[in-house]
Amino acid sequence: MKNIIDDMILILDFGSQYSQLIARRIRELNVYSEIKPFSYDLDKIKEMNPKGIILSGGPSSVYDEYAPSIDKNIFSLNIPVLAICYGMQMITHDFGGEVVKSSRAEYGKTLFFPDHSNPLFSNLPDSITVWMSHSDRIEKMPDSFIETGKSDNTPCAAFLNIDKQIYGLQFHPEVTHTDYGKEIINNFLKKICNCSKNWSMQSFVDKALKEIKDLVGSEKVICGLSGGVDSTVAAVLIHKAIKDQLHCVFVDNAVLRHGERDKVENTFRKHYKINLYVEDASERFLKELQDVTDPEEKRKKIGHTFIEVFEEAALRIKDIKFLAQGTLYPDVIESVSAFGGPSVMIKSHHNVGGLPEKMGLKLLEPFRELFKDEVREVGRLLDIPEEIINRQPFPGPGLAVRILGEVTFGRCEILRNADIIVLEEIKKAGLYTKIWQSFAILLPLRTVGVMGDSRTYDHVIAIRAVESVDGMTANWVPLPYDLLAIISNRIINEVEGVNRVVYDISSKPPATIEWE
Repeated sequence: MKNIIDDMILILDFGSQYSQLIARRIRELNVYSEIKPFSYDLDKIKEMNPKGIILSGGPSSVYDEYAPSIDKNIFSLNIPVLAICYGMQMITHDFGGEVVKSSRAEYGKTLFFPDHSNPLFSNLPDSITVWMSHSDRIEKMPDSFIETGKSDNTPCAAFLNIDKQIYGLQFHPEVTHTDYGKEIINNFLKKICNCSKNWSMQSFVDKALKEIKDLVGSEKVICGLSGGVDSTVAAVLIHKAIKDQLHCVFVDNAVLRHGERDKVENTFRKHYKINLYVEDASERFLKELQDVTDPEEKRKKIGHTFIEVFEEAALRIKDIKFLAQGTLYPDVIESVSAFGGPSVMIKSHHNVGGLPEKMGLKLLEPFRELFKDEVREVGRLLDIPEEIINRQPFPGPGLAVRILGEVTFGRCEILRNADIIVLEEIKKAGLYTKIWQSFAILLPLRTVGVMGDSRTYDHVIAIRAVESVDGMTANWVPLPYDLLAIISNRIINEVEGVNRVVYDISSKPPATIEWE
């Protein structure tokens, strides 16, 4: 690592859902970053020799009985520290200040007034819109700290301690909702930490190829292909590193998109000449999903069946030692707390946890610390066609989490036929690569309709389209009315069993992108 990257920023995670966004912003500015738990050993931090340390936000309050904290000796390392939200409140508490429950919480966009004596706010306007997410406030500043920014509801929304090189922000500069957030982070990297900006996705590829070769040696690797961006790029990267030692398995689980199996076979067998095994387990998956309506149970059933199919494929291939997956940062943070931190699980992901233990294989996850757009950039560096790189994200459990209620062959067919219409029309309108995701959802209800002179009592399809940078936050897309009309008319006229189409206008948060 050291021969590729000179400088790095260490992020200590207190369980914030935004911790990975901090890493992302830093990497966008060509500086390498790593995330470790807030309890990371001090001696290991010294060995890493970071140019700066960032303390993330988190769900706790500093006055809670078991509130997380860090080794105070970190502040004696002569390394600049940027504390965000909970991190700022923790420093206030630990240095003798006072944090109390606020009579008025701040969530969402807030006007912030920076003091330009703080180098974090160099070249910023006199007021900016920032993203707040807290219900506590600093009542009393600790000694030797000075307030360097405020909002209407928060008298101390930023502070610094010049001698100890500690900088605090009550708001989140890492989220896209904060104006000049990247400039604030850049000021920390450049003006405060003096980082050399020599990290890039090409350096990641160089490092990953070497690490894969060194880790795998002469052993065989099995990789699950879904046809999506993550598993495709992972397979091509690993194949470049170890060639025919890679064996890819595509599982037909009955909840695939229209034509998915044919596309995967054509791409990997004909174009990349990669060892590919197709496992038709569609009936098996549908049997497991029979009478299952709970979203988490669906995911677990699919995950467990996926493991069983993989075990059987691995036995046939023989002597497999590694399992490769296209796991991304958002997969990890939404499944469990990142690196054992105190964040809250939102939903489980079938490709996180359980597989290597169950199968007796070592895990190979080259993208575990990357975001979707970074994986796409890796794909471009590997000369993967844009048609594949620009594919919209698709959930691991497939259409099963877009079918609310029981998953059956008939309901899958209804959703598959509706979903392909959505994608076709979004592409015709030139919007496919401009938005993050667009898809159909089959609702667990029926409504009365009229077709010709007959009364119908059929299914409802919901349409979802969101814009996002990384999937951690998302806004619904105001698709043109005429486009919605075309999609609705086509679905109702062409998909048997559907008589009503609705449009989802909720953002993430508070909703998630997928419905289950």
